[in-house]
Amino acid sequence: MPRVEIDGRTPDSDRLGAALLNQYGHFTAMQVRGRRVRGLDLHLARLASASAELFGAGLDTDLVRRHLRHALTEEYADSAARVQVLRLNPADDPVIVVLLRPAVDMPRTPQRLRSVRYQRPLAHIKQVGGSFGQIYHGRAAEADGYDDALLTAGDGGISETTVANIGFFDGSAITWPAAPALEGITKQLLQRHGPDAGLASQARPVALGDVAGYRAAFVANSQGVAPVAEIDGLALPVDEDFMAGLYGAYESAPWDAI
Repeated sequence: MPRVEIDGRTPDSDRLGAALLNQYGHFTAMQVRGRRVRGLDLHLARLASASAELFGAGLDTDLVRRHLRHALTEEYADSAARVQVLRLNPADDPVIVVLLRPAVDMPRTPQRLRSVRYQRPLAHIKQVGGSFGQIYHGRAAEADGYDDALLTAGDGGISETTVANIGFFDGSAITWPAAPALEGITKQLLQRHGPDAGLASQARPVALGDVAGYRAAFVANSQGVAPVAEIDGLALPVDEDFMAGLYGAYESAPWDAI
């Protein structure tokens, strides 16, 4: 059963209703194991940066950690956590919402993607509620048997999927599309720890027409990483050696105490 706290307390129905009705805010999502999380500094930096942009004010990240620790009781020591920062009333300071659900790991099953011409507004912010188009295209792709939709610009330039970053491997380095997209925490962890595993990263434009020239592709989000086996009917090889190195780089990221 999900656990919800607002500013360190279990909300009453009025406060919970206010949080549901007021969706102007941002969040970060993380997998917690033993009350620890990978890339905690990156999660806190994301929250602080988005708060400054959306609310014009700083964020007490130590307070975020205290609220998160308070919610992570023994029962929820392993969980999928979402920390939201919402403004419920223009005259009030933003509140910190912690939502905990059962832990989940990214299935390593190769994914099939369908491209769609759509890019999220303010893509660099992880927005509470997401954008309607993002959700619509993702669900439409799933209804047609795909795992997700791949968001592209009008010229075919690739940005991200509806729920993940996408990366391409040319045999020597990971290429992240240089396009409006969320700087995912798992992406940042791979950029941080990949070089130690021989996986350098670079950013450059990637168009749909370029995909066939890459040796492999993968997606990365808060649940982990998974290979991509198809984009718009184009079969992509799953490079087992590359994926083993990618998994290793991700799993080498330490678990930080909250």
